[in-house]
Amino acid sequence: MKKVKITVMECTFNQELANKYAGEGLTACTYNTKGQVFYTNGWQKPEGLCDNAWKSMMEYVMTLAHGGENFYKGWMKDKKSAIVACNDGFRPVIFLLEATDEDAEIFED
Repeated sequence: MKKVKITVMECTFNQELANKYAGEGLTACTYNTKGQVFYTNGWQKPEGLCDNAWKSMMEYVMTLAHGGENFYKGWMKDKKSAIVACNDGFRPVIFLLEATDEDAEIFED
């Protein structure tokens, strides 16, 4: 099993939906920021990564860690990667997932 690199690519905000449906003061997500990088062993959420974002990507991460590839049948230039977004409809955060060549630690002390 390989480690998977998770990079925060964009922190977006849908102002039109927020104006129509959200309570006052909602802004783009501040939990994760553009450029942050996390590594995972494939099954454990990296410390500091949003729980909801992890829930949105964990199946892709596990698949990449186990050698799976080509999720989008040619859409990605690198078959060992995926672009995913968290499930926050007002302020989705977009992530790049990339399988690495580094072996994941199976057991931690």
